[in-house]
Amino acid sequence: MSGSAAAREARMDAEGGRAVRPEDGGGTDSGTGDGPGGTERSERVTALLARLTRMLLAASGEGASEVAQTVEQAAAGLGARTSMVLVPDGATLTVVLDGRASTVAVRAFPDVARLDKVAALKPWAHRVSLGRTPLAEAERRLAAIDDSPAPYPWWLKGLGIVLFAVGFAPLMQPTWYEIGSTALLGLVTAVLAVAAGRRPRLARVLPLVASTAVSVLVLEVFARDPVHGGAVLLMLPALFYFVPGDLLSAAAAELAAGFLTTGAVRLVYALFLLLQLYLGVMLGVYVTGGDTSAMFDLAADADLPRWATFLSWVVFTVGTVLAFAVPWRLLLPLLGLVYLTVAVQSGATKLLGEVGGTFVAAAALGALATAVARRPDRPPRMLLALPGFFTLTVGSLGMRGLTSLAGGHPVQGFHDLLSMVTTVVAISVGLLLGSVLAQRPQPLP
Repeated sequence: MSGSAAAREARMDAEGGRAVRPEDGGGTDSGTGDGPGGTERSERVTALLARLTRMLLAASGEGASEVAQTVEQAAAGLGARTSMVLVPDGATLTVVLDGRASTVAVRAFPDVARLDKVAALKPWAHRVSLGRTPLAEAERRLAAIDDSPAPYPWWLKGLGIVLFAVGFAPLMQPTWYEIGSTALLGLVTAVLAVAAGRRPRLARVLPLVASTAVSVLVLEVFARDPVHGGAVLLMLPALFYFVPGDLLSAAAAELAAGFLTTGAVRLVYALFLLLQLYLGVMLGVYVTGGDTSAMFDLAADADLPRWATFLSWVVFTVGTVLAFAVPWRLLLPLLGLVYLTVAVQSGATKLLGEVGGTFVAAAALGALATAVARRPDRPPRMLLALPGFFTLTVGSLGMRGLTSLAGGHPVQGFHDLLSMVTTVVAISVGLLLGSVLAQRPQPLP
């Protein structure tokens, strides 16, 4: 790829265009807008920025607020200007270079499955934005990131999903039974998730299939004795990988920041995923011939020692790294942010209550993640904040509320749904506030 790009640069020079060397400033001037060299360069820059937009959209499951800014900065380093109309799964990108404007439509499904690409895109975009990267080199490096294989094999991803669920289990019920049942149920969801990565048809209905399978197993095997706690509490840790709490909070944050279209669409999609999970749980009840009154969330008596609860966050963070393809070198920083979030939330909850504690923890997480991510060689803010954000557990409240309503417990159900709404707002506004407070003040124009 770099060889053919170099040949095109040489041909541009022969045809009268100017092939820019790295020491000339990175290739922001190769050819005029009227010559064939200028036409080819404009097409290549447009294709490069469209590819960057698609990659950013594909990794924007936590919010798309920084997509346009990143593309604009990279374009400036290549001597171009951009404008973008953005929705969660697509963008209309206009690139202006050498007096020529090109408009392309880009589509990509938002997700957080390959955070290694998110980590690699930030330093690439920074180098290009400085204006010292030749176009051919920028193309080659972006293609290498886009085409890179997953950092962990499929079985490690599956193990990560199991650990992700097991680490979350004590938050639902601090019992050994909860951890043991979650390990087996998490294995089922891990197998389905890995299989869906190879079968797109299954991926479309994965939350429904996974929640149905987990519901059947819990009702038939694990929830026969009420002493082990309610069926919903036994189901939730294994389904936490699919619960759209991150999407709910990202949607609320985008709405709060003024990204109305992306926020509204993401909110609707998150609710749709939540309803898929709820429907799967109800299908499990019907398949087993059970009664919806079994859908209660009365917790069992705790028998888990404090050290096990403390270490569960290590298991949870390792699971997050493996399940979402986070580079292994970031394990310790992410673990520190997780424990910070838990500590701040626990302390602030004692003083301000549950919602206030969640808000303060989200603000602290957002501020620290933003401060750490300032340098271009540091991981992006979204990646740093993600594991800590998961500890604040939003979407599980929605699942508990819906199943409680279906089980004939309207008071508890509406209480959980109201808690979900207030917690979503607290997390999203807290993260936004922390990010704003930690940003460096911009110079006045």
